[in-house]
Amino acid sequence: MVRYGDYEGEVEELIVLELGKIERKTGVRILHAVESGSRSWGFASPDSDYDVRFIYLSPLEHYLSLRPTKKDTIMWVVDETLDIAGWDVSKALHLARKGNVSVFEWAESPIVYRTSDDWTQAWDVAKKYFSCKAGMYAYYGTASATWGEYLGGERVRYKKYLYALRPLLACKYIDELRAQPPVDFHALVDAVAPAELVSSIEQLLTRKATMNEKDTAERIPSIDAFIESSIQKYGAISKALSDDLVEDDSALDDAFRALLNV
Repeated sequence: MVRYGDYEGEVEELIVLELGKIERKTGVRILHAVESGSRSWGFASPDSDYDVRFIYLSPLEHYLSLRPTKKDTIMWVVDETLDIAGWDVSKALHLARKGNVSVFEWAESPIVYRTSDDWTQAWDVAKKYFSCKAGMYAYYGTASATWGEYLGGERVRYKKYLYALRPLLACKYIDELRAQPPVDFHALVDAVAPAELVSSIEQLLTRKATMNEKDTAERIPSIDAFIESSIQKYGAISKALSDDLVEDDSALDDAFRALLNV
């Protein structure tokens, strides 16, 4: 239960209400809306906010405008409870073509607030554009930045441990299976975590579940060693991977036109 302005009730119902407000105020049609971030990954803190992300279809005249730049993002609300934002489907499909991991994670989030047959059909085409090189490079970059910026002290935020661990396990998944990694952290652990690291990860998750976002605790040497060695390993591998972006984007054009009924 949450209290939010004049609303009191379940947060999932509040999110659905907010999505309806977005459609009424902006005139777009939401095709797909999900939870992203730590809740979708399966390791939210007790005080985590809700990171809602959605893909929307604008009215046809929006795409036929001669304006050189068109708005393709909606930032709806950002506060201590809700963070709601969305991308126009044209932007989402364009980023899928480039192998952007964010759109792949939104599309495959295990927590879905709304979806549609139109989005399912479009995503069936777009998901074939996953790039192992682009994906691994993005995940490696996130882990490396987190390690360098947040994990240098004697005590660390366990949230940041997981923000480095998860993308490195995603790199390992891509390296070994040449496929898009699962969004859920537990599924990643089950698939590719080294057996000798599993107990340390379970310890980390157990303690993290009782800690607020900014709480710190003592370092875990086995986690440190895995993160440090994996950053070096996957930094090199991501650079050496051959470019595997799909050059032919005609299927995405067709999927987009089908959404517009043109």
